[in-house]
Amino acid sequence: MEKNKVTMERLVNHCKNMGIIFPGSEIYGGLANSWDYGPVGVELKNNIKRAWWKAFVQESEHTMGVDAAILMNSKVWEASGHVASFADPLMDCRECKTRHRADKLIENYSKGSVNADAMTNEEMEGYIIAHKIACPVCGKSNFTPIRQFNLMFQTNRGVTQENANIIYLRPETAQGEFVNFNNVQRSLRMKLPFGIGQIGKAFRNEITPGNFTFRTIEFDQMEHQLFCNPKDDAKFYDFYKNRSMEFLTSLGLPAEKLRFKDHEKLAHYAKAACDCEYLFKFGWGEVNGVHNRTNFDLSRHQEFSGKNMEYTDPTTNEKFIPYIVEASYGLDRITLALLDNAYEVETLENGEEREVMRFAPHLAPFKVAVLPLIKKLHADKTHELYRTLAKKFRVIYDETGSIGKRYRRQDAIGTPFCVTVDDETLNNGTVTVRFRDSMEQEVVKLDDLVSFIQTKVED
Repeated sequence: MEKNKVTMERLVNHCKNMGIIFPGSEIYGGLANSWDYGPVGVELKNNIKRAWWKAFVQESEHTMGVDAAILMNSKVWEASGHVASFADPLMDCRECKTRHRADKLIENYSKGSVNADAMTNEEMEGYIIAHKIACPVCGKSNFTPIRQFNLMFQTNRGVTQENANIIYLRPETAQGEFVNFNNVQRSLRMKLPFGIGQIGKAFRNEITPGNFTFRTIEFDQMEHQLFCNPKDDAKFYDFYKNRSMEFLTSLGLPAEKLRFKDHEKLAHYAKAACDCEYLFKFGWGEVNGVHNRTNFDLSRHQEFSGKNMEYTDPTTNEKFIPYIVEASYGLDRITLALLDNAYEVETLENGEEREVMRFAPHLAPFKVAVLPLIKKLHADKTHELYRTLAKKFRVIYDETGSIGKRYRRQDAIGTPFCVTVDDETLNNGTVTVRFRDSMEQEVVKLDDLVSFIQTKVED
Protein backbone atom coordinates (compact mmCIF):
# COMPACT_ATOMS: atom_id res chain seq x y z
CA MET A 1 0.00 0.00 0.00
CA GLU A 2 1.44 3.35 -1.06
CA LYS A 3 0.53 6.74 0.43
CA ASN A 4 0.27 9.59 -2.05
CA LYS A 5 1.23 13.21 -1.32
CA VAL A 6 -1.86 15.35 -0.73
CA THR A 7 -2.02 19.07 -1.52
CA MET A 8 -4.08 21.64 0.34
CA GLU A 9 -6.11 22.16 -2.84
CA ARG A 10 -7.07 18.48 -2.89
CA LEU A 11 -8.03 18.60 0.79
CA VAL A 12 -10.28 21.63 0.16
CA ASN A 13 -11.99 19.87 -2.75
CA HIS A 14 -12.42 16.72 -0.68
CA CYS A 15 -14.05 18.70 2.13
CA LYS A 16 -16.56 20.21 -0.27
CA ASN A 17 -17.33 16.96 -2.09
CA MET A 18 -17.81 14.94 1.11
CA GLY A 19 -20.04 17.38 3.01
CA ILE A 20 -17.37 18.55 5.44
CA ILE A 21 -16.99 22.27 4.62
CA PHE A 22 -18.71 24.36 1.94
CA PRO A 23 -17.91 27.90 0.72
CA GLY A 24 -20.24 30.36 2.46
CA SER A 25 -23.13 31.81 0.42
CA GLU A 26 -21.87 29.82 -2.54
CA ILE A 27 -24.97 30.16 -4.75
CA TYR A 28 -24.47 33.95 -4.65
CA GLY A 29 -20.81 33.81 -5.54
CA GLY A 30 -19.70 33.43 -1.93
CA LEU A 31 -18.24 35.83 0.63
CA ALA A 32 -14.47 35.87 0.82
CA ASN A 33 -13.23 33.48 3.49
CA SER A 34 -16.55 32.60 4.99
CA TRP A 35 -17.28 28.89 5.29
CA ASP A 36 -20.22 26.68 6.20
CA TYR A 37 -19.68 23.38 8.00
CA GLY A 38 -21.64 20.63 6.29
CA PRO A 39 -23.28 17.51 7.78
CA VAL A 40 -19.92 15.80 8.30
CA GLY A 41 -17.95 18.87 9.37
CA VAL A 42 -20.43 20.00 12.01
CA GLU A 43 -20.23 16.60 13.71
CA LEU A 44 -16.42 16.76 13.79
CA LYS A 45 -16.47 20.29 15.12
CA ASN A 46 -19.00 19.44 17.83
CA ASN A 47 -16.92 16.44 18.90
CA ILE A 48 -13.87 18.69 19.34
CA LYS A 49 -15.96 21.07 21.43
CA ARG A 50 -17.09 18.19 23.64
CA ALA A 51 -13.52 16.94 24.04
CA TRP A 52 -12.29 20.41 25.02
CA TRP A 53 -15.16 21.04 27.45
CA LYS A 54 -14.60 17.64 29.04
CA ALA A 55 -10.86 18.26 29.44
CA PHE A 56 -10.96 21.86 30.65
CA VAL A 57 -14.34 22.24 32.40
CA GLN A 58 -16.00 18.92 33.21
CA GLU A 59 -12.89 17.20 34.58
CA SER A 60 -11.65 20.27 36.46
CA GLU A 61 -12.80 20.60 40.03
CA HIS A 62 -12.02 24.33 39.98
CA THR A 63 -13.44 25.46 36.61
CA MET A 64 -16.94 26.65 35.71
CA GLY A 65 -18.39 27.49 32.33
CA VAL A 66 -20.17 30.54 30.96
CA ASP A 67 -21.78 31.57 27.69
CA ALA A 68 -21.39 35.33 27.50
CA ALA A 69 -23.16 37.59 25.02
CA ILE A 70 -21.50 38.39 21.69
CA LEU A 71 -22.60 42.05 21.87
CA MET A 72 -21.26 43.87 24.92
CA ASN A 73 -21.25 47.42 26.27
CA SER A 74 -18.75 49.35 24.11
CA LYS A 75 -16.89 50.42 27.27
CA VAL A 76 -15.71 46.80 27.59
CA TRP A 77 -13.62 47.28 24.46
CA GLU A 78 -12.35 50.66 25.59
CA ALA A 79 -11.16 49.11 28.85
CA SER A 80 -9.55 46.14 27.08
CA GLY A 81 -7.64 48.43 24.71
CA HIS A 82 -9.24 47.09 21.56
CA VAL A 83 -10.80 50.40 20.49
CA ALA A 84 -7.43 52.18 20.64
CA SER A 85 -4.95 49.55 19.53
CA PHE A 86 -6.48 46.41 18.00
CA ALA A 87 -5.16 46.93 14.48
CA ASP A 88 -3.24 45.36 11.59
CA PRO A 89 -0.31 47.04 9.78
CA LEU A 90 -1.63 47.41 6.23
CA MET A 91 0.03 48.53 3.00
CA ASP A 92 -1.62 49.15 -0.36
CA CYS A 93 0.05 48.19 -3.63
CA ARG A 94 0.12 51.37 -5.71
CA GLU A 95 0.15 49.34 -8.92
CA CYS A 96 -2.79 46.93 -8.57
CA LYS A 97 -4.55 48.59 -5.60
CA THR A 98 -4.63 45.43 -3.47
CA ARG A 99 -4.14 45.58 0.29
CA HIS A 100 -1.68 43.49 2.29
CA ARG A 101 -0.48 43.02 5.86
CA ALA A 102 3.12 44.16 6.13
CA ASP A 103 4.03 41.47 8.66
CA LYS A 104 2.69 38.72 6.41
CA LEU A 105 4.60 40.07 3.40
CA ILE A 106 7.80 39.79 5.43
CA GLU A 107 7.02 36.37 6.91
CA ASN A 108 6.13 34.93 3.48
CA TYR A 109 9.22 36.43 1.84
CA SER A 110 11.55 35.16 4.57
CA LYS A 111 9.74 31.79 4.79
CA GLY A 112 9.22 32.41 8.49
CA SER A 113 12.86 33.11 9.35
CA VAL A 114 12.09 36.74 10.19
CA ASN A 115 9.63 37.46 13.01
CA ALA A 116 7.82 40.60 11.91
CA ASP A 117 5.88 40.73 15.19
CA ALA A 118 9.05 41.99 16.85
CA MET A 119 9.40 44.90 14.38
CA THR A 120 8.09 48.44 14.54
CA ASN A 121 6.15 49.84 11.57
CA GLU A 122 9.26 51.74 10.47
CA GLU A 123 11.38 48.59 10.63
CA MET A 124 8.84 46.63 8.57
CA GLU A 125 8.66 49.35 5.94
CA GLY A 126 12.47 49.50 5.77
CA TYR A 127 12.77 45.71 5.42
CA ILE A 128 10.20 45.59 2.60
CA ILE A 129 11.97 48.39 0.71
CA ALA A 130 15.49 47.00 1.28
CA HIS A 131 14.54 43.52 0.06
CA LYS A 132 12.26 44.79 -2.71
CA ILE A 133 9.47 42.49 -1.58
CA ALA A 134 6.98 42.10 -4.40
CA CYS A 135 3.20 42.33 -4.30
CA PRO A 136 1.89 38.74 -4.42
CA VAL A 137 -0.79 39.83 -6.90
CA CYS A 138 1.02 41.90 -9.53
CA GLY A 139 4.70 41.26 -8.75
CA LYS A 140 5.62 44.94 -8.41
CA SER A 141 7.28 46.45 -5.34
CA ASN A 142 5.57 49.79 -4.86
CA PHE A 143 3.69 50.02 -1.57
CA THR A 144 2.17 52.86 0.41
CA PRO A 145 3.40 53.50 3.97
CA ILE A 146 1.88 51.32 6.70
CA ARG A 147 -1.49 52.31 8.11
CA GLN A 148 -3.10 50.77 11.18
CA PHE A 149 -6.54 49.25 10.46
CA ASN A 150 -8.82 48.39 13.39
CA LEU A 151 -10.05 44.81 13.16
CA MET A 152 -13.30 45.11 15.08
CA PHE A 153 -16.64 44.93 13.28
CA GLN A 154 -18.64 48.01 14.24
CA THR A 155 -22.41 48.27 14.21
CA ASN A 156 -25.12 50.41 15.78
CA ARG A 157 -27.68 49.57 18.41
CA GLY A 158 -31.04 51.14 17.62
CA VAL A 159 -32.36 52.86 14.52
CA THR A 160 -30.04 55.86 14.40
CA GLN A 161 -26.36 55.71 13.53
CA GLU A 162 -24.92 57.90 16.26
CA ASN A 163 -21.64 57.55 18.12
CA ALA A 164 -23.53 56.91 21.36
CA ASN A 165 -25.10 53.81 19.80
CA ILE A 166 -21.88 52.21 18.51
CA ILE A 167 -21.29 48.62 19.60
CA TYR A 168 -18.94 45.94 18.33
CA LEU A 169 -19.02 42.29 17.44
CA ARG A 170 -16.59 40.81 19.94
CA PRO A 171 -13.10 40.13 18.53
CA GLU A 172 -12.42 37.60 21.32
CA THR A 173 -14.50 35.69 23.84
CA ALA A 174 -12.16 36.36 26.78
CA GLN A 175 -13.70 39.66 27.89
CA GLY A 176 -16.98 37.89 28.62
CA GLU A 177 -15.14 35.79 31.17
CA PHE A 178 -13.31 38.75 32.69
CA VAL A 179 -16.40 40.91 33.22
CA ASN A 180 -18.13 37.93 34.87
CA PHE A 181 -15.28 37.27 37.32
CA ASN A 182 -17.21 38.66 40.30
CA ASN A 183 -20.46 36.98 39.28
CA VAL A 184 -18.91 33.52 39.02
CA GLN A 185 -16.77 33.91 42.14
CA ARG A 186 -19.62 35.10 44.35
CA SER A 187 -22.49 32.96 43.03
CA LEU A 188 -20.61 29.67 43.36
CA ARG A 189 -18.31 30.72 46.23
CA MET A 190 -15.19 29.95 44.21
CA LYS A 191 -11.77 30.15 45.85
CA LEU A 192 -8.59 31.03 44.01
CA PRO A 193 -7.20 29.51 41.94
CA PHE A 194 -10.28 28.89 39.78
CA GLY A 195 -11.06 28.93 36.09
CA ILE A 196 -13.80 30.06 33.75
CA GLY A 197 -14.25 28.27 30.43
CA GLN A 198 -16.21 29.34 27.38
CA ILE A 199 -16.78 28.31 23.76
CA GLY A 200 -18.17 30.91 21.39
CA LYS A 201 -18.02 33.00 18.24
CA ALA A 202 -15.62 35.86 17.65
CA PHE A 203 -15.29 38.21 14.67
CA ARG A 204 -12.38 40.07 13.14
CA ASN A 205 -12.43 42.29 10.08
CA GLU A 206 -9.44 40.56 8.52
CA ILE A 207 -8.27 42.17 5.29
CA THR A 208 -5.98 39.31 4.28
CA PRO A 209 -7.69 36.07 5.33
CA GLY A 210 -6.64 32.84 3.68
CA ASN A 211 -5.42 29.23 3.81
CA PHE A 212 -8.92 27.74 3.80
CA THR A 213 -10.43 28.01 7.30
CA PHE A 214 -7.17 29.02 9.01
CA ARG A 215 -7.84 32.76 8.98
CA THR A 216 -11.45 33.86 8.63
CA ILE A 217 -13.64 36.80 9.57
CA GLU A 218 -15.88 34.65 11.80
CA PHE A 219 -14.51 31.88 13.99
CA ASP A 220 -14.99 29.89 17.19
CA GLN A 221 -12.76 30.13 20.23
CA MET A 222 -12.43 27.73 23.16
CA GLU A 223 -10.95 29.72 26.02
CA HIS A 224 -9.98 28.95 29.60
CA GLN A 225 -9.09 31.76 31.98
CA LEU A 226 -7.34 30.77 35.23
CA PHE A 227 -7.59 33.39 37.99
CA CYS A 228 -4.80 33.04 40.52
CA ASN A 229 -2.67 34.70 43.19
CA PRO A 230 0.09 36.75 41.50
CA LYS A 231 2.73 34.68 43.27
CA ASP A 232 1.52 31.54 41.46
CA ASP A 233 1.39 32.94 37.90
CA ALA A 234 4.59 31.32 36.60
CA LYS A 235 3.58 27.91 37.92
CA PHE A 236 0.20 28.02 36.20
CA TYR A 237 1.65 29.44 32.99
CA ASP A 238 3.94 26.42 32.71
CA PHE A 239 1.07 24.08 33.64
CA TYR A 240 -1.27 25.32 30.91
CA LYS A 241 1.52 25.39 28.36
CA ASN A 242 2.11 21.68 28.99
CA ARG A 243 -1.64 21.07 29.20
CA SER A 244 -2.03 22.49 25.71
CA MET A 245 0.37 19.97 24.21
CA GLU A 246 -1.33 17.14 26.11
CA PHE A 247 -4.75 18.15 24.82
CA LEU A 248 -3.71 18.56 21.19
CA THR A 249 -1.96 15.19 21.11
CA SER A 250 -4.99 13.57 22.77
CA LEU A 251 -6.97 14.62 19.70
CA GLY A 252 -4.60 12.62 17.52
CA LEU A 253 -2.27 15.39 16.34
CA PRO A 254 1.28 13.96 16.26
CA ALA A 255 3.82 15.56 18.59
CA GLU A 256 6.33 15.91 15.74
CA LYS A 257 3.89 18.25 13.96
CA LEU A 258 3.51 20.51 17.00
CA ARG A 259 5.88 23.07 18.47
CA PHE A 260 5.93 25.97 20.90
CA LYS A 261 6.87 29.44 19.71
CA ASP A 262 7.49 32.06 22.38
CA HIS A 263 6.40 35.62 21.62
CA GLU A 264 9.40 37.89 21.07
CA LYS A 265 7.23 40.99 21.17
CA LEU A 266 4.75 40.78 24.05
CA ALA A 267 1.32 42.38 23.98
CA HIS A 268 0.85 45.31 26.33
CA TYR A 269 -1.00 43.14 28.85
CA ALA A 270 1.32 40.11 28.83
CA LYS A 271 4.13 39.04 31.13
CA ALA A 272 4.76 35.86 29.08
CA ALA A 273 3.15 34.36 25.99
CA CYS A 274 3.63 31.49 23.59
CA ASP A 275 1.83 29.85 20.70
CA CYS A 276 1.46 26.17 20.01
CA GLU A 277 1.81 25.72 16.25
CA TYR A 278 0.86 22.85 13.96
CA LEU A 279 2.68 22.05 10.73
CA PHE A 280 -0.04 22.44 8.09
CA LYS A 281 0.47 21.65 4.43
CA PHE A 282 1.06 25.40 3.94
CA GLY A 283 3.51 25.67 6.86
CA TRP A 284 3.48 26.28 10.60
CA GLY A 285 0.37 27.98 11.99
CA GLU A 286 -0.91 28.82 15.48
CA VAL A 287 -3.72 26.66 16.90
CA ASN A 288 -3.39 27.60 20.58
CA GLY A 289 -2.00 30.44 22.66
CA VAL A 290 -1.06 30.55 26.34
CA HIS A 291 -0.68 33.99 27.93
CA ASN A 292 0.15 35.34 31.36
CA ARG A 293 -2.12 38.39 31.21
CA THR A 294 -1.13 39.61 34.72
CA ASN A 295 -3.88 41.64 36.42
CA PHE A 296 -4.22 43.98 33.44
CA ASP A 297 -7.75 42.95 32.41
CA LEU A 298 -9.39 43.01 35.83
CA SER A 299 -7.55 46.23 36.73
CA ARG A 300 -8.78 47.96 33.59
CA HIS A 301 -12.36 46.80 34.10
CA GLN A 302 -12.19 48.02 37.70
CA GLU A 303 -10.94 51.40 36.47
CA PHE A 304 -13.52 51.84 33.70
CA SER A 305 -16.55 50.34 35.47
CA GLY A 306 -15.88 51.56 38.99
CA LYS A 307 -16.59 48.05 40.31
CA ASN A 308 -14.19 46.43 42.75
CA MET A 309 -12.36 43.47 41.18
CA GLU A 310 -10.27 42.64 44.24
CA TYR A 311 -10.26 39.17 45.78
CA THR A 312 -9.86 38.61 49.52
CA ASP A 313 -7.92 35.52 50.48
CA PRO A 314 -10.08 33.73 53.10
CA THR A 315 -7.01 32.43 54.94
CA THR A 316 -4.71 35.44 55.03
CA ASN A 317 -7.27 38.24 54.45
CA GLU A 318 -4.86 39.58 51.81
CA LYS A 319 -6.57 41.66 49.12
CA PHE A 320 -5.33 41.73 45.54
CA ILE A 321 -6.50 41.79 41.94
CA PRO A 322 -5.94 38.27 40.56
CA TYR A 323 -3.57 37.46 37.74
CA ILE A 324 -4.98 35.63 34.71
CA VAL A 325 -3.35 32.78 32.82
CA GLU A 326 -5.18 32.28 29.55
CA ALA A 327 -5.26 29.17 27.36
CA SER A 328 -6.99 30.03 24.09
CA TYR A 329 -7.79 27.47 21.38
CA GLY A 330 -8.97 28.20 17.84
CA LEU A 331 -11.71 25.65 17.17
CA ASP A 332 -11.71 26.16 13.41
CA ARG A 333 -7.91 25.93 13.27
CA ILE A 334 -7.85 22.75 15.34
CA THR A 335 -10.57 21.31 13.09
CA LEU A 336 -8.45 22.19 10.06
CA ALA A 337 -5.36 20.64 11.67
CA LEU A 338 -7.27 17.40 12.27
CA LEU A 339 -8.51 17.37 8.67
CA ASP A 340 -4.98 18.09 7.44
CA ASN A 341 -3.49 15.30 9.54
CA ALA A 342 -6.25 12.73 9.00
CA TYR A 343 -6.67 12.93 5.21
CA GLU A 344 -4.70 10.32 3.29
CA VAL A 345 -4.85 9.05 -0.27
CA GLU A 346 -3.61 5.48 -0.71
CA THR A 347 -2.89 3.36 -3.73
CA LEU A 348 -3.89 -0.19 -2.87
CA GLU A 349 -2.19 -3.32 -4.15
CA ASN A 350 -4.81 -3.71 -6.88
CA GLY A 351 -4.07 -0.18 -8.13
CA GLU A 352 -7.29 1.28 -6.72
CA GLU A 353 -7.11 4.65 -4.96
CA ARG A 354 -8.60 4.96 -1.48
CA GLU A 355 -9.30 8.26 0.25
CA VAL A 356 -9.44 7.92 4.03
CA MET A 357 -9.79 10.21 7.02
CA ARG A 358 -7.99 8.64 9.98
CA PHE A 359 -9.70 10.46 12.86
CA ALA A 360 -9.40 9.16 16.39
CA PRO A 361 -12.64 7.17 16.90
CA HIS A 362 -13.98 9.48 19.64
CA LEU A 363 -13.71 12.45 17.25
CA ALA A 364 -14.99 10.76 14.08
CA PRO A 365 -18.09 12.58 12.75
CA PHE A 366 -20.00 9.30 12.50
CA LYS A 367 -18.94 6.41 14.70
CA VAL A 368 -20.82 3.73 12.76
CA ALA A 369 -22.27 3.24 9.29
CA VAL A 370 -25.04 0.66 8.95
CA LEU A 371 -25.31 -0.90 5.51
CA PRO A 372 -27.81 -3.42 4.14
CA LEU A 373 -25.99 -5.88 1.91
CA ILE A 374 -29.04 -6.07 -0.39
CA LYS A 375 -31.56 -3.29 0.01
CA LYS A 376 -34.75 -5.24 -0.73
CA LEU A 377 -33.77 -8.10 1.61
CA HIS A 378 -31.97 -6.40 4.48
CA ALA A 379 -33.14 -2.75 4.65
CA ASP A 380 -35.83 -3.26 7.31
CA LYS A 381 -33.43 -4.98 9.71
CA THR A 382 -30.77 -2.34 9.02
CA HIS A 383 -33.20 0.49 9.87
CA GLU A 384 -34.06 -1.32 13.09
CA LEU A 385 -30.36 -1.61 13.93
CA TYR A 386 -29.87 2.08 13.13
CA ARG A 387 -32.49 3.05 15.70
CA THR A 388 -30.81 0.89 18.33
CA LEU A 389 -27.28 2.20 17.71
CA ALA A 390 -28.40 5.83 17.36
CA LYS A 391 -29.33 5.87 21.05
CA LYS A 392 -25.61 5.51 21.82
CA PHE A 393 -23.66 6.83 18.82
CA ARG A 394 -23.89 9.15 15.81
CA VAL A 395 -24.81 6.71 13.04
CA ILE A 396 -25.18 7.05 9.27
CA TYR A 397 -27.23 4.81 6.96
CA ASP A 398 -26.21 4.11 3.36
CA GLU A 399 -27.91 1.81 0.86
CA THR A 400 -26.75 3.26 -2.48
CA GLY A 401 -24.28 1.42 -4.74
CA SER A 402 -22.19 -1.68 -4.19
CA ILE A 403 -20.99 -2.55 -0.70
CA GLY A 404 -17.42 -1.80 -1.79
CA LYS A 405 -18.33 1.73 -2.90
CA ARG A 406 -20.17 2.34 0.34
CA TYR A 407 -17.11 1.27 2.31
CA ARG A 408 -15.04 3.77 0.33
CA ARG A 409 -17.49 6.58 1.02
CA GLN A 410 -17.32 5.91 4.74
CA ASP A 411 -13.51 5.78 4.63
CA ALA A 412 -13.56 9.18 2.97
CA ILE A 413 -15.47 10.82 5.85
CA GLY A 414 -13.59 8.95 8.56
CA THR A 415 -16.23 6.51 9.84
CA PRO A 416 -14.23 3.97 11.88
CA PHE A 417 -16.75 1.10 11.73
CA CYS A 418 -19.10 -0.17 9.04
CA VAL A 419 -21.74 -2.70 10.09
CA THR A 420 -23.21 -4.80 7.27
CA VAL A 421 -26.56 -6.53 7.68
CA ASP A 422 -26.90 -9.68 5.57
CA ASP A 423 -28.59 -13.11 5.57
CA GLU A 424 -26.51 -14.17 8.57
CA THR A 425 -28.06 -11.31 10.52
CA LEU A 426 -31.56 -12.51 9.77
CA ASN A 427 -30.80 -16.19 10.37
CA ASN A 428 -28.13 -16.22 13.09
CA GLY A 429 -28.18 -12.76 14.71
CA THR A 430 -24.69 -11.71 13.63
CA VAL A 431 -23.34 -8.76 11.63
CA THR A 432 -20.08 -8.09 9.85
CA VAL A 433 -18.05 -5.21 11.29
CA ARG A 434 -15.49 -3.70 8.93
CA PHE A 435 -12.65 -1.55 10.31
CA ARG A 436 -11.68 1.66 8.51
CA ASP A 437 -7.94 1.63 9.16
CA SER A 438 -7.11 -2.02 8.49
CA MET A 439 -10.07 -2.80 6.17
CA GLU A 440 -10.34 -6.11 8.04
CA GLN A 441 -13.70 -7.59 9.03
CA GLU A 442 -15.03 -9.34 12.11
CA VAL A 443 -18.30 -11.16 12.78
CA VAL A 444 -20.04 -9.88 15.91
CA LYS A 445 -23.26 -10.96 17.61
CA LEU A 446 -26.02 -8.37 17.52
CA ASP A 447 -26.42 -8.61 21.28
CA ASP A 448 -22.76 -7.68 21.75
CA LEU A 449 -22.56 -4.96 19.10
CA VAL A 450 -23.18 -1.87 21.28
CA SER A 451 -20.58 -2.84 23.88
CA PHE A 452 -18.16 -3.92 21.11
CA ILE A 453 -18.31 -0.46 19.53
CA GLN A 454 -18.45 1.40 22.83
CA THR A 455 -15.11 0.04 24.01
CA LYS A 456 -13.44 1.12 20.76
CA VAL A 457 -14.73 4.70 20.64
CA GLU A 458 -14.32 5.69 24.28
CA ASP A 459 -11.95 8.58 24.71
